Amino acid sequence: MTTAGPLRRASENATEIVSTLVTGVWLAALFTGQDWWLGFMLFGYVVLVPLTALLFGDRDEMEEWRDDQWGESADATSERDTGSDDALSTLRDRYARGELTDEQFERKLETLLETETLEDLEERDRELLSERE
Repeated sequence: MTTAGPLRRASENATEIVSTLVTGVWLAALFTGQDWWLGFMLFGYVVLVPLTALLFGDRDEMEEWRDDQWGESADATSERDTGSDDALSTLRDRYARGELTDEQFERKLETLLETETLEDLEERDRELLSERE
């Protein structure tokens, strides 16, 4: 086995490795009666693990984290096909174009905000269709 194999695996799993080390150190400090374990735990999970994820993490994970922290990127907006953000954007666009009345927009927005998952929305649609029939 070559040296590149373990090094490559270590860099691919750097976030998990750092998380494990942070957990091990603060647990050892806690069980040995050290006073600094809480500060280290907070520093480890708030600074070390996210920094490691940014430096060595998967590109998809980094983009997901960036979108969660700083809002959606322009390229992610064009690539999205589904999701509640996409549905909300579509709803806003339809309202802005005058395709929906104020009442329709408010009702659809309320429904969208109440819906937690796509499956919940599909179930609600099935119930509405069965009620109409």
